[in-house]
Amino acid sequence: MDRSQKADSVAQLNAVFQEAGVVVITRNLGMSVAQSTDLRSKMRDAGASYKVAKNRLARLALNDTDYSGLSDLLTGPTAIAYSTDPVAAAKAAVDFAKTTDRIEIVGGSMGGLLLDSAGVKALASMPSLDELRAKLIGLVNAPATKIAQVVNAPAAKLARVFGAYAAKEAA
Repeated sequence: MDRSQKADSVAQLNAVFQEAGVVVITRNLGMSVAQSTDLRSKMRDAGASYKVAKNRLARLALNDTDYSGLSDLLTGPTAIAYSTDPVAAAKAAVDFAKTTDRIEIVGGSMGGLLLDSAGVKALASMPSLDELRAKLIGLVNAPATKIAQVVNAPAAKLARVFGAYAAKEAA
């Protein structure tokens, strides 16, 4: 990698850190290519991304971002998971770490808040942004549904009574 490629890599990583809602640092402990591909696809499905970057370049990219405290975690064979959704990257990384011992959650950050591995696991147990939106819509929609049922109930009862009288007269 020459100097211009390194500068481009740092600029791309810095842009990622500027937009990310959460960043999770993982330590790779000899993952196979198939496992790495599987992890990347699970990250993509969750709306997150997973990138292996040189630690020195990642430290340079972390400067002047909310995630500058993560530079101490970048030692050894590390990778970075990130997403704009504050839960997606943590959830995908923790779920994958449960299935294999080849990846370890080192820590992470959500904005300026540094998280250790237990904090990342706690973050992963929270519902995602889409799940929260669905619950909120369900809560807002429930009273309207109940009102419609209550308003329509007398009409339905009358229709059943008229239907019973019609059946009785027909018999």
